[in-house]
Amino acid sequence: MAEGDAGSDQRQNEEIEAMAAIYGEEWCVIDDCAKIFCIRISDDIDDPKWTLCLQVMLPNEYPGTAPPIYQLNAPWLKGQERVDLSNSLEEIYIQNIGESILYLWVEKIRDVLIQKSQMTEPGPDVKKKTEEEDVECEDDLILACQTENPVKALDFDISESQPIEIEELPPIDHGIPITDRRSTFQAHLAPVVCPKQVKMVLAKLYENKKIASATHNIYAYRIYCEDKQTFLQDCEDDGETAAGGRLLHLMEILNVRNVMVVVSRWYGGILLGPDRFKHINNCARNILVEKNYTSSPEESSKGLGKNKKVKKDKKRSEH
Repeated sequence: MAEGDAGSDQRQNEEIEAMAAIYGEEWCVIDDCAKIFCIRISDDIDDPKWTLCLQVMLPNEYPGTAPPIYQLNAPWLKGQERVDLSNSLEEIYIQNIGESILYLWVEKIRDVLIQKSQMTEPGPDVKKKTEEEDVECEDDLILACQTENPVKALDFDISESQPIEIEELPPIDHGIPITDRRSTFQAHLAPVVCPKQVKMVLAKLYENKKIASATHNIYAYRIYCEDKQTFLQDCEDDGETAAGGRLLHLMEILNVRNVMVVVSRWYGGILLGPDRFKHINNCARNILVEKNYTSSPEESSKGLGKNKKVKKDKKRSEH
């Protein structure tokens, strides 16, 4: 029983970290010990017309044998409309018993709000939400972000008319770095269709002295096998305890395929605690979104629960 509880607790923690990385300030921790969270969902982030707050509590049995306990909060949500939305969420749970479903719930609610905003009825007044982003870059430490097509730098052709061959090195993109208390995190992304390409990408990255000198190079990849209709996937902590598994879990929730993400961390001498996982996932999510690897919730539901193989790293530490 204890082993089952520990497994559920780990899966919950991985899902919570992924949700925080995906939704940022929309995701709010109400009671961390009781596993109570709230997420503000709107039809349009920049110009919201309809908004709803989903509050969830994760019981010990979730996601294995019990659904999240939830509450829908919106002054306009009443009667049959509330019943219909609740039924939709419960149907998603039934279709995905044993799997993490918070992402599917949130995006289902967002779809309902978008459909509602497209109707002629006026929405309630909602104040616009401003957001400021402050990204620190250490030019002497990290790679410059590639905004241009990386083909020229890697010196090979990846035009649409010539699909990537098995033995060919894929293009590698570098994301915007995140710096916190002298530690810097940067994601690198490459399309991959076989494990050999994964090794080629790693070898290419390690040719760069800055990347090779990183304290950790955490990575995860997912390759969709058309013939078996399953995913071949794996991850590596590179000494950053459980970071590879958390990164892979984020990629599973986003249901990305045929892609590899490497997150380099340069340790700055100050322990970050759990914040390091947040930065790793944020770096990964940002570059996956930027390169259009994220999919719709319907596609995500198909990707949950597929076969996977994950290797365990023996090196465990934070620095």
